[in-house]
Amino acid sequence: MVRFAWTGWWLALLMVAGPPAEAQQAAQAPPPQAADSPLVELRDNYPNPFYASTTIPFTIRPEVCRDGHQPTVTLEIYNVLAQVVAVPLLAEQTPRRLQRLRLPCGDHEAVWDGKLLDGTDATTGIYWYHLTVDRRRQANNMILQRRVTSSR
Repeated sequence: MVRFAWTGWWLALLMVAGPPAEAQQAAQAPPPQAADSPLVELRDNYPNPFYASTTIPFTIRPEVCRDGHQPTVTLEIYNVLAQVVAVPLLAEQTPRRLQRLRLPCGDHEAVWDGKLLDGTDATTGIYWYHLTVDRRRQANNMILQRRVTSSR
C-alpha cells in the first residue's frame, strides 16, 4: 500500500508539471510582452546636466506603424511655469523642428541647443521635455547649467 501511495504521488506530480521536455521548452521561450508595454519610449537626455546642448533620444515601436501609419510627433521644452520655451531639432542630415512631424518607427534623437524660441539663451534651471506621439504623451526633466564667469 505504501508503494502505491508513492507511485500515485509521482504520477500526480508528472501530470501537474507535465513532461520534462515541455518544461524545458517553456523555460527557454521568451516571456510575452506585457499588454501595457510602452509603444513610445522617451529616454533620458544626455549629458544631464548640460551646458551648451543636449540630446534627447526616443523610440517609436513598430506596433505604432502598422498598415503604413506614420505617427505625428511633437517634442517641446517647458520651463518651471509650464510654458513652452523651445522646440528641439530632429538630429538628421536636414534638421527640422520636432513639431507635428510625421516620423517612421524606430530610434530617433532630438537636439536642443539651449536657446529659447526667441533665440536668446535659456537660463540655468530645470526644464521638462514632453514627447507627444499620436496624442500619447511622455515627459522627463533635465537641468541646464550655465557656466558662471568670474568678474576678476
